[in-house]
Amino acid sequence: MAYKEEEIKVPRFNEESGFYTTKKRSKIMSKIRGKNTKPELLFRKALWKRGVRYRINSKILPGKPDISIQKYKLAIFIDGEFWHGYNWNERKETIQSNRGFWIPKIERNMQRDEEVNQQLADLDYTVFRFWEQDIKTELDKCINDILIFLDWKI
Repeated sequence: MAYKEEEIKVPRFNEESGFYTTKKRSKIMSKIRGKNTKPELLFRKALWKRGVRYRINSKILPGKPDISIQKYKLAIFIDGEFWHGYNWNERKETIQSNRGFWIPKIERNMQRDEEVNQQLADLDYTVFRFWEQDIKTELDKCINDILIFLDWKI
């Protein structure tokens, strides 16, 4: 099924497009990981400890979920608050530098998340999305949500 909303266009982040960055900022940004983040590792370790076996970053599923369990048609994403627009309506007002890039970038990420959720739903998958902060502060609750879905006991 094609997504109905028009895709948000994100400008290229380069000097020709009017975006400038310092060497320090560039170094900081280069350290940001796309997979195997600390919250992901915490979550995976907790699942494994409870006997739940899974695949990570499965390329056969839309959006390459951080964790997937094919047997139960379950896809789990652990989203960073900044990158995926946590509390976006309030937060986007606080972005001060390179707004012309970051606002469309994050809004496109949010749009892509919805597209991926729909594609997975079309494949009869259940999607769980957790914020990194929830994993850090309420790990047991997040794990319990998965175990309840799997109908397992803690």
